[in-house]
Amino acid sequence: MAVKYVLSEKGNPLRPEEPKKWYANAKSTGDISLKALGKQITQRSTVNHADTLAVLEALTQTLTEQLAEGKIVRFGDFGSFQVSVGSEGVESADKFNASYIRTKKITFRPGADIKEMLNNLKFEKA
Repeated sequence: MAVKYVLSEKGNPLRPEEPKKWYANAKSTGDISLKALGKQITQRSTVNHADTLAVLEALTQTLTEQLAEGKIVRFGDFGSFQVSVGSEGVESADKFNASYIRTKKITFRPGADIKEMLNNLKFEKA
């Protein structure tokens, strides 16, 4: 199976006089719910569906709590999750306070299993 992509034409906002170029964007083929993911995991293991869903729900809650405490959450060869922030700059460190923080997001760093999957991806135009 291949990841589908579509093309979009974009200009360089820093150089609007330059000709636009075409770029690839990954095209989603849908999404999967936690319940459906649980069913797929259950089919690949000896654990029943209710137990699989209970573990996934607990994992979601625990991941959220640990990230909120500022921890990096590592999932072995799968990868790690971490909170990252972006802020406005100030003239000196003593003038900085949390109100200057403008963006917050979760950063995922893929581990060996995900990197291997990425290295072996095939693509086809949608």
